[in-house]
Amino acid sequence: MAIKLEDKKAIVAEVNEAAKAGLSAVVADARGVTVAAMTGLRKEARDAGVYVRVVRNTLARRAVAGTQFEVLNDVFKGPTLIAFSNEHPGAAARIFKEFAKGQDKFEIKAAAFEGQFLAANQIDVLATLPTYDEAVAQLMSVIQGATSKLARTLAAIRDQKEGAAA
Repeated sequence: MAIKLEDKKAIVAEVNEAAKAGLSAVVADARGVTVAAMTGLRKEARDAGVYVRVVRNTLARRAVAGTQFEVLNDVFKGPTLIAFSNEHPGAAARIFKEFAKGQDKFEIKAAAFEGQFLAANQIDVLATLPTYDEAVAQLMSVIQGATSKLARTLAAIRDQKEGAAA
């Protein structure tokens, strides 16, 4: 179905705004995925602060022109589903990776993060990035481990000096 020029411009502008605000992007092919499954994916993405859109390839190329996601131009072939993570860089990758486990026909094509192209087999790099809360928890456990080790070392030195004095 033909899209009017004004509608094309609106789509390009909308996707361009999402690309400018996005921290990372993931491109996938959703051919053969049921409407119900796609609706569930979109809802999950919306809840995680991820912008998801099916875009024609020429419009996608124009939309990402001049952004950090311009490296994805070569993967805009065939049906294109693009997702931009707005709150956490790994959110879209994590959602798409989980969704692909249950859908045989869903294929992740590539991803981009900070101007770097990530092939489909490298998507785990982005998907395993810890969220803010997870990173804080990891930092706190490192700090707690270091302080308890320091306390044990100081106690051992004290005990050693007390033993030498007695």
